[in-house]
Amino acid sequence: MHFFEEKILHDGRIIDDDILKVDSFLNHQVDVKLLREFALAVKAAFADMRIDRILTIETSGVAVAFAVAEALGDIPFVFAKKSKSKTVDPYDVYLSQVKSFTRGSVSEITVSKRFLNEGENVLIVDDFLAEGNASLGLLDLCRQAKANAVGVAIAIEKVFQGGRAKLENLGLRVVAGASIKAFHDNKPVF
Repeated sequence: MHFFEEKILHDGRIIDDDILKVDSFLNHQVDVKLLREFALAVKAAFADMRIDRILTIETSGVAVAFAVAEALGDIPFVFAKKSKSKTVDPYDVYLSQVKSFTRGSVSEITVSKRFLNEGENVLIVDDFLAEGNASLGLLDLCRQAKANAVGVAIAIEKVFQGGRAKLENLGLRVVAGASIKAFHDNKPVF
């Protein structure tokens, strides 16, 4: 998916050879055409699998998940919430904890038991994959619901942080729009 690599080279910014900032096209302002192209590539990559639902995590994963859900035939997608709300029954949710690499904090994530069902085939979709913590938290929610996680689709992954390896070791197919092997002199190496 070279279109993602080109976009990163043109519009992404690397901070301290560690953080990739893509707020101009992915997680603040959204490039709809780019996400549509990514979603079609994900559809092709998972064409051999039945997918009943998309699962992501708020907030930056929502736009990516929407595009993929639409490309897969307008299937439902649900996002795990990080924030607490008076409208959420704490006894009617699946709950997991996720460590954020970028923020350096741990968040509780929840999904209502009504929106993640036993036996469903679930595709996890997110904007970034670094250490794999968000995906592992979403997998934990699937496990609690007795849903089948069939794969992970990520807009951008930082391979050198080990998230892909963790997910593949669990038997999951992982597809990424761009795979960054390293940062060198504040430039991505694909």
